[in-house]
Amino acid sequence: MADASLTHGVWLERVPDLVAECVADWDLRLGEPYDPGAAGYAVRAELPDGRPAVLKLVFPHRESEHEADALALWDGNGAVQLLARDDNHSAMLLERCEPGTTLAAAGADVALDVLIELLPRLGVEAGAPFHTLEEEAGWWIGYLPEQWERSGRAVERRLVDAAVDALTSLSQSQGEQVLLHQDLHGDNVLAAERKPWLVIDPKPLLGEREFAVAPIVRSFELGQSKRDALYRLDRVTSELGLDRDRARAWTIGQTMAWAFDSSYISTHLDTVRWLLEDAE
Repeated sequence: MADASLTHGVWLERVPDLVAECVADWDLRLGEPYDPGAAGYAVRAELPDGRPAVLKLVFPHRESEHEADALALWDGNGAVQLLARDDNHSAMLLERCEPGTTLAAAGADVALDVLIELLPRLGVEAGAPFHTLEEEAGWWIGYLPEQWERSGRAVERRLVDAAVDALTSLSQSQGEQVLLHQDLHGDNVLAAERKPWLVIDPKPLLGEREFAVAPIVRSFELGQSKRDALYRLDRVTSELGLDRDRARAWTIGQTMAWAFDSSYISTHLDTVRWLLEDAE
């Protein structure tokens, strides 16, 4: 279980010691670290037999708590392979993606084709230990009004209310429950050798398939305009046979929930406004 008392700053101070312990336990040779991420630390590594890998340490947080479980369940089908795990250190050894360029760099059309192909492979049947979308939606419903107050009410209240209404109406009327990658966008899919494209950094949930459309719709690196966002919504839902209205509503709910604590709040708010206009 994620330690709610552990701050990101305190965890970062522990990272060198955690890395050293993982290197000793797995007999690794380290290379260059990757650019720092918001919720983890990753560094190139070499296994004792010379195979390339990635050592990843995950900041303990409810969204990433079961990342290793998700990768283990996918077992390399559309995602990077989990080679080893150490839950006491929130550490994983992962397949290394080379050349590792992001899907977003391939262009919007190619990226959307790939994401549409990947979604059904990731949406597998699952159960414990994953958190459910219903649970997460309930948490967001309480979180959103609090964040709006803390922000000094700088955001239109109608956006918060629309998100809360969407989350309330959707969470208890879901369809088939599958494993979801709630942060599947153009920068979380990398070019690789084993397969052309592999997914990284899952923040797993159990819920209906329509929810998985949300991060793709707001994937502004594939184009940030109302036309771009609705094009992604239309293509993904039509080609995968998903309910467009539910996918749009889930996108409104999660995008608002992630906006307040994001460096991309303005782009997230734009996406929510466009989707609300589309719903009128």
